[in-house]
Amino acid sequence: MHETPTPVHQHGSRAVPEVGQLLELLEIAWERGRGALGTAPLSAAQTRVMYIVEREPGINASALGRRLSAAAPSVTRLCDRLQAAGFLRRTPRPQDRREMQLELTDTGIAHLNTIRHRREQALQQAMIRMSPDAQHALATGLSALCAAVGEPTRPLGHEETA
Repeated sequence: MHETPTPVHQHGSRAVPEVGQLLELLEIAWERGRGALGTAPLSAAQTRVMYIVEREPGINASALGRRLSAAAPSVTRLCDRLQAAGFLRRTPRPQDRREMQLELTDTGIAHLNTIRHRREQALQQAMIRMSPDAQHALATGLSALCAAVGEPTRPLGHEETA
């Protein structure tokens, strides 16, 4: 039995428009607060690299390129700049010394912590205007959304079979 795929805009979840609106507000807030919420002195791409390396210490450049959907020369340039800034370290992989693994330096870890702290302060200022129940509901919902985003999904238009 085949089911006709439901367009995203007709999805049964009432929260989809609200989450979309939240993403738009975050983009606006990000632009307004670029100084306070930004990632300077790093670019957004360099910061993305650092987040990936933090989550996957020891990742190699080719795996990093796959995560970023980026070509090898671009990944190399990003890593070169991060290493020159003292945020990233390349070391030979113990199992195969020809392959380099990537790790954050203490300076890199401290920079990510600073970014997170600034963002948490900005969020705290917004959330203090919410009731405790609304804060709890938001935290619960966002945890569930993060878990769902991390799960593999079907491509749009995929038909289910029973």
